[in-house]
Amino acid sequence: MVRSLSDLQKALTGIIGMGEALEALGNSLFNGFVPENWKAKAPATLKGLVAWMEHFQTRFKQYKDWDEVEEPKVMWLSGLATPESYLTALIQASCRSKGWALDKSIMYTVVTKERNPAAIKKKLEHGCYIRGLYLEGARYNSEKDCLDYQKPKELIEEMPLLQVIPVEANKLKLRNTIKTPCYVTQDRQNAMGKGLVFVADIKTDKHISHWVLQGASLCLNTDN
Repeated sequence: MVRSLSDLQKALTGIIGMGEALEALGNSLFNGFVPENWKAKAPATLKGLVAWMEHFQTRFKQYKDWDEVEEPKVMWLSGLATPESYLTALIQASCRSKGWALDKSIMYTVVTKERNPAAIKKKLEHGCYIRGLYLEGARYNSEKDCLDYQKPKELIEEMPLLQVIPVEANKLKLRNTIKTPCYVTQDRQNAMGKGLVFVADIKTDKHISHWVLQGASLCLNTDN
């Protein structure tokens, strides 16, 4: 980003020639779009330039704090380049710690009632808290502790914090829950099967097919 912006500035002042790549960069910045050469090196997003820059700065802060202070007590999955790898690493760490077979271990999720990451003072011993997930096609009713109908004119809402907990598959018995897919963006999964991050277990008091027909899903990024 620094190099391309520096080259664009030089091209605008006539120090170097204005090539196609620099011209495309300038047009993207002028029109408020994320330049393609920046987008290619960052997690997928539908955001415009202003929202993307805020997202970029938050990603940078999470990485910096992780490196200089400690692993976050509440992980912001949208800030990771490959969030599915982080979740896989949680399962692997638990398997090594508890002597489980990796191919017989999975993870499940628990939706908490907490929405403020700052309220979490201690990291989970096994697993993690995650934040920044958005729900489409339904809303989460914290009072009923399950999925509910959306409110008028609210097409998407941020979920409370989730706990991701590794467990041996044969010991997991879930009832009245729906396997809700979580995608990177609101574009969801494309024809090549890319975009799916993980599947969350969310409680429901209705039949699973109801929310499938509603198109209920989670995503890491909105277009805002």
